[in-house]
Amino acid sequence: MSILTDKELFEILGDQHHMTSAETPMRPDAFLKSDVQKMTTIEKHFHAIMQELGLDMTDDSLQGTPHRVAKMFVQEIFSGLNPKNKPKISVFDNSYHYDKMLVEANINFNSTCEHHFLPIVGKAHIGYVSSGKVIGLSKLNRIVDYYSRRPQVQERLIMQIFNDLKSVLETDNVIVVMEAKHLCVSSRGIKDESSYTSTIQYGGIFDEKENRNDFFNMIKAEK
Repeated sequence: MSILTDKELFEILGDQHHMTSAETPMRPDAFLKSDVQKMTTIEKHFHAIMQELGLDMTDDSLQGTPHRVAKMFVQEIFSGLNPKNKPKISVFDNSYHYDKMLVEANINFNSTCEHHFLPIVGKAHIGYVSSGKVIGLSKLNRIVDYYSRRPQVQERLIMQIFNDLKSVLETDNVIVVMEAKHLCVSSRGIKDESSYTSTIQYGGIFDEKENRNDFFNMIKAEK
């Protein structure tokens, strides 16, 4: 039986890209520390990473980088990990009895690949048919933004948005399409700058091809 070298084992473990569930994997004690405590710890460790790369941490341009990165991680690009940052979503009765499809297209989002911590940049398109509830249009953008601000895989991201919308709107008549460029593909590895990744999730009336095609035609008109 051959024994793997440390390098071979490291590469095998690093290629294990398995999504275990539609929920972001979080530890039970994830929010026992305050944001300030987390930033202090991250700053310390990121300083060590930069030093390990051989950077001169006494340089004026680099000294503040660990603090800036720590603040960015906790308060900005990974702020969607903390449930307290979830947007307050209000829905209203569909008093005007609009019973056709509503589409919000070209919602910009920025997320982070959980495998390499590189950006995922793209657009989301959302459609739904009311079963009695409607949602403010800007809230659709806020839901996309909230779930994007986590380490993600695109498959999980679209499921989280889809499931939340179904819950808020109290209907299965929801469809979500996401198109994104992954910098872990374009800036490393294969370095393919032209490819993008598309995902789709739908239910209810959108199980019918005719209704999905109506949705696709509507988002095409907005491009």
